[in-house]
Amino acid sequence: MRRVITYGTFDLLHYGHIRLLQRCKEQGDYLVVALSSDEFNAGKGKKSYFSFEERKHMLEAIRYVDLVIPEDNWEQKMTDVDKYHIDTFVMGDDWEGEFDFLKDKVEVVYLARTPEISTTRIKCELGNS
Repeated sequence: MRRVITYGTFDLLHYGHIRLLQRCKEQGDYLVVALSSDEFNAGKGKKSYFSFEERKHMLEAIRYVDLVIPEDNWEQKMTDVDKYHIDTFVMGDDWEGEFDFLKDKVEVVYLARTPEISTTRIKCELGNS
């Protein structure tokens, strides 16, 4: 069984997120999603519209997702790979090269984003309406 992991905030869930999760799942058999906690987001200067628990509940309802875990810090990626027996680490290509340090432990894949949609764009457009 090939185990895949990806990371994100997944706020204002949209079809770009769904497409990313579908493409992550295509990389293996079991998809772990590390979901940024509210506290971790605050440390990054981000605030989600939905709480961690609400975002977790939405992700768990998506058929491509097998397990949702909290992401509490930048450093946990190394331990998550071991703890969850990960074979493939997947991120959007806006992170290209940032996680290459994991390549000695796991396959690292950067997937192209869905270009016409993003949470930032949604927030911006809603703010201007």
